[in-house]
Amino acid sequence: MKYAVDKKEQFVLFTLMEEKLDSTLSPQLKSELLTVHAEGYKNLILDMASVKYADSSGLSALLVGNRAFGEEGGIFVLSSLQDHVSKLMKISMLDKVFKVVDDNEAAAEAVFIHEIEQGAEKDEEE
Repeated sequence: MKYAVDKKEQFVLFTLMEEKLDSTLSPQLKSELLTVHAEGYKNLILDMASVKYADSSGLSALLVGNRAFGEEGGIFVLSSLQDHVSKLMKISMLDKVFKVVDDNEAAAEAVFIHEIEQGAEKDEEE
């Protein structure tokens, strides 16, 4: 699986450089996402600009990432979805589950807004 990982202060930008996200890649993607999470990062942006096709196993890998990063108050953001993948998300109603944005700039903004909201919630609890 070809990908790039750019670790920032507030989030990790994980760029998937594959055209298909299917059963041949999904186990490795799940593993890589869980590894990044285990390294202590709370927020992840998954840049899917190269992904032209995804199937149910690919969506399953995304759900694993979403659950892992969401468990501890983090956020998992999908960025730059191609038409086919976007339609599949809508058909499966996963567009209601995932935070989906148009590009990496909007994704970074979503992370910062999430961090501010999380900070406000912690202040209210104290």
